Amino acid sequence: MDDKDREILRILKNDGRAGYGDIGKKVGLSEGAVRKRIKTLSDMGVIRKFTVKIGVAEGAEAITLLATNPAYPTQEVSERIRSIPNVETIYEVTGEYDIVAVISGMNVAEVNECIEKIRRVEGIMKTNTMIVLRSW
Repeated sequence: MDDKDREILRILKNDGRAGYGDIGKKVGLSEGAVRKRIKTLSDMGVIRKFTVKIGVAEGAEAITLLATNPAYPTQEVSERIRSIPNVETIYEVTGEYDIVAVISGMNVAEVNECIEKIRRVEGIMKTNTMIVLRSW
């Protein structure tokens, strides 16, 4: 990955709808070159998915801290959680909690339903959820 790839990623993070031609103009590459780089980044797993992120004003978002049972490998628990609808991002972290899940939905009820599914995942011992009030 080079500086052009990093710039393409920065543009896509800020505007996931940016077109190949527009990106190319900003980074000094042709539309075809940008298309090829994005495909390569996707194939390498650098870009894992393209998604729509709903603003807090239009939906609901939560951050859930999860403590796991040491008898269950954290990676396996993370994989189970990642497969639950509305789970946007999973982080394995150090400290009192082992996993952080970022959840989004069309409303608080949808986010709560996701949290309830997470609580039923084998290996989860404790959760601490924070609803996001505003994001910048």
